[in-house]
Amino acid sequence: MATTETTKRVTARRSTVALKALMAVSGLIMVGYLLLHMYGNLKVFSGQVAFDEYAHHLRTLGEPLLPYEGALWIVRVVLLAAIIAHIYSAVTLTIRDRKARGAVGGRRYRSTQNRRGFQRSYASFTLRWGGVIIFAFIIFHLLNLTTNDIHPGGASGSPYERVVNTFEVWYMVLAYTIALLAVAFHLRHGIWAACMTLGANTSARARRNLNVLAYALAAIITIGFLLPPFAIFFGWVG
Repeated sequence: MATTETTKRVTARRSTVALKALMAVSGLIMVGYLLLHMYGNLKVFSGQVAFDEYAHHLRTLGEPLLPYEGALWIVRVVLLAAIIAHIYSAVTLTIRDRKARGAVGGRRYRSTQNRRGFQRSYASFTLRWGGVIIFAFIIFHLLNLTTNDIHPGGASGSPYERVVNTFEVWYMVLAYTIALLAVAFHLRHGIWAACMTLGANTSARARRNLNVLAYALAAIITIGFLLPPFAIFFGWVG
């Protein structure tokens, strides 16, 4: 009986570790995609011809070895799998966390680093709700700039014109900014946590470097994504 209970505890522990690793790896895959997507968005500063050619090149990448949009669909499938894995692991770990806290009165562990006495950063506090905001924005973003089903500034067959039309509308710039701020908080905490989960916390110096890396990547991605909409809105592009 004792052996069975011990085995169950070990299995549960391993399962939790596996979920954290899955969450970390899937998150880093999405960070890589964001960096590539940010690079593509910055092509808007090169003008309509360059931006539209870039968008077309993504669809013909790998031809004739791959069919039209073949490489793009591979990226989409990998990204979708990463998103599903990330959400699944996040929800499962959250449920386990709440059950564990419920068993001891639902109180968070104490710390003198927070004035309320609980160890919790603003980034970690907003991580789950930030994830919900980001997910909702991704759906809207796809319907707006990919499928062209939603077009506040006007529909267009040109990817460049769709981007320009969208960010000439003030509330679209505001919505985009709010979503990117949620992304920034999510990235700052998520990148650090992912690297820690995957074993990069080998020393105090390594942890400091990871913190700097998390802040740097979060800032680069956020600023890189916000440059095009503000440049378009203020008339510097388009």
